[in-house]
Amino acid sequence: MGRKKCHRSLRNDDLSSVKTIPQIKRKEINRHCERLFRLCSDPTYTTRLWENYLDISSILEKINRLEEIKTTTTTPRASATKQFVEWLQSYGAKIEGVSIAEFAGFDLGIRAEKDYHANELVLEIPRKVIFSIETAAPELSSIMGDPIIQNMPQVALAVALLVEKHKNSSKWKPYLRMLPGSYNTVLYMSTSDMVELKGSPTLEAAVKHCRNIARQYSYFNQMFQTSGTSNDISQILKDVFSYEEYRWAVSTVMTRQNIIPSKNSGEMIHALIPMWDMCNHEEGVITTDFNINSDMCECYVKREFKHEEQIFINYGPRTNSDFFVHSGFVYSDNRNDGFKLRLGISKSDPLFQDRMKLLEKLQFSTTNVSFILNNSGEPVSDELLAFLRVFSMRKFELEHWLESAKVLDLKHRDCALDTVVETNVRKFLLTRLKLLMANYPTTLEEDLKILNTTMSPIRKMAVKLRVSEKKILIQAIEYVEQWMKA
Repeated sequence: MGRKKCHRSLRNDDLSSVKTIPQIKRKEINRHCERLFRLCSDPTYTTRLWENYLDISSILEKINRLEEIKTTTTTPRASATKQFVEWLQSYGAKIEGVSIAEFAGFDLGIRAEKDYHANELVLEIPRKVIFSIETAAPELSSIMGDPIIQNMPQVALAVALLVEKHKNSSKWKPYLRMLPGSYNTVLYMSTSDMVELKGSPTLEAAVKHCRNIARQYSYFNQMFQTSGTSNDISQILKDVFSYEEYRWAVSTVMTRQNIIPSKNSGEMIHALIPMWDMCNHEEGVITTDFNINSDMCECYVKREFKHEEQIFINYGPRTNSDFFVHSGFVYSDNRNDGFKLRLGISKSDPLFQDRMKLLEKLQFSTTNVSFILNNSGEPVSDELLAFLRVFSMRKFELEHWLESAKVLDLKHRDCALDTVVETNVRKFLLTRLKLLMANYPTTLEEDLKILNTTMSPIRKMAVKLRVSEKKILIQAIEYVEQWMKA
């Protein structure tokens, strides 16, 4: 039951002090949003991904200057923490034995106030204080027919957060005041920060994500401005909705969401779990579950923790690219890390049809396929090996395997194939890996030196990601070179 979370813990400012946007600026914002929506909906963006991202960023900068939504007062962190803990306990949360504390490199986290043994129960959070569309923002029902709200539960949860944040009265205020005020997700990266991803396969995922969120923002801005008072959501958000607010809500959901069983239908729903979502990530077993009998989220410690140590949980097996884009951090020595390798068959290949038929028999359904180079001593998966073999075959070999009843043998490393095919597989893969390494503007050694210089946390995170990707590529190159010698 792992989930994703950002290491930032800057607390959100006092929720009652948000200023509304003047109407004269709102009209100009709406015009920019119309252009933004068209730009984000342009189907040709895939051929000019970076240029599209720069155009979108330019419009968002203009919108941000016009919106200028800022908070005016803050609530001291100590008093916010005290109220938050009291609020949890008033609803039956069992959080004795732990406290909220600051940790170097993590900001806020959960501290053990006693010694814990592995698998010992540490947190019990009741459904009453688990933030979901079942427990919060009942006003959301007025737009549940909207296709985005209906089909994208993370988006619905983000809108619910904004509703509760801007309502005159909300039971969730103690929790909302403890949430970070900003994050290290890609939504907070400047264009100069994003340049640090040049050569990385993560760049595409990052700019696509920014594009999708910009499109959602422009979509909801139009909805809230044109629907007037026809639905409860627009009444609450019409005068305060901004890109800054929306990216905050989306980042909160991305970095903290989990899935729990619905109270009503038994299906799984997205939710935010207060207190538990302040635990930072460490590899190991997943020790959190939802107890349907007690109607509580239960968290057990994954290992032994001593008094005053930070208590970690496991967010699940994810690559650093996933952590970077969706959670706003990079985990050093990530055993589950991987490098995304995209391969395809050109339609101009004279043997295109035969190759595609054979790939379909191997359950590859498209011309372009993504593989993960594993962070292990065996970086080449069986699927990647099978694809490369089909890619390297000559016509008579393709015809043989198309007729073979043992086509799945192509996924076995000891499959008997012509030496020419196997040699071509290795040569092609080695060339591709070296080209991918050459795409980076810096070397691994240069990146390691850069990490010792002063830079913003987001930029340092991007360099750390480059380092983790290059280490995997170097390991894979060495593997293939040894493979060729063998």
